Amino acid sequence: MQDTTPWAVDSHAHIIDTARFPLSNLLGYVPQANECGTAPEFRATLSSHGITHALLVNPFAGYATDNSCMLDAIATSEGRFKGIALVGHDTDDRTFQRLADGGVIGARFNTLFSGSTSLKGSDGARLLARVKAQGWFAQVYFHDDGFLELLPLLDAAGIPIVVDHCGCPDTARGIEQPGFQALLAAGRRGNSAVKLSGAFRYSKQGWPYEDAQPYVKALVEAFTLDNCVWGSDWPFVRVPHRMDYGPVFDLLAHWLPDPTARRKVLWDTPARWFGFSTPTVAVQGQADA
Repeated sequence: MQDTTPWAVDSHAHIIDTARFPLSNLLGYVPQANECGTAPEFRATLSSHGITHALLVNPFAGYATDNSCMLDAIATSEGRFKGIALVGHDTDDRTFQRLADGGVIGARFNTLFSGSTSLKGSDGARLLARVKAQGWFAQVYFHDDGFLELLPLLDAAGIPIVVDHCGCPDTARGIEQPGFQALLAAGRRGNSAVKLSGAFRYSKQGWPYEDAQPYVKALVEAFTLDNCVWGSDWPFVRVPHRMDYGPVFDLLAHWLPDPTARRKVLWDTPARWFGFSTPTVAVQGQADA
């Protein structure tokens, strides 16, 4: 896919390097060997698709609030990677500062799995206040109508929001389902961004996931391209069938045929939201590890 800028961001990917960073969260889903991917492998994947930067998300599966593997990947990326951390109610100020110093710009809250950090109650409110004070945004992952429960908590905190995987709507229920309508309304208000990612996680069809396209179209209209980014979700944890980076990347051209629109989603918007900047020298091959 050829676009009009030499710079592009994959705004959702995970690094799972069990050889250097053994899994520390064994109570939930344990990624299998084919679901893991190291920083050198990811850099090689990006290079082969002409993508220069990435926003890494610490995976709950395997690591939870242990962000060490992600921080190492950021530190060795020559400024091309930033990160979204997982934090807990007991995360102390020193750890928050260490994460920020290591390239973390937001905290992710996953509503789907037992043991993940809850935003409910006074503990959740205090944690959101600390995330906001750090200058971060809250990245949220939910399915179906999960946004209805999250939105009042996020609104009360007055914190910028980034929504994972198009909000993972139930495609059997249509555009009018309450959770998705609430997501569209949040997009129209501003102060929120959405990741045009993870169609394979909520579509009931095979590639190119045609049942996902109406939802993507509605999100682009509500959020505008100024608040839409793209992510691969590499290395595709919790997917029961083979996934490859190329077809996932090609979905963006399927959804946004206009190269100028793709440029906004791949570079202009993530650069503004996540603080990426163009290198002062030509980027070397991402496979150099």
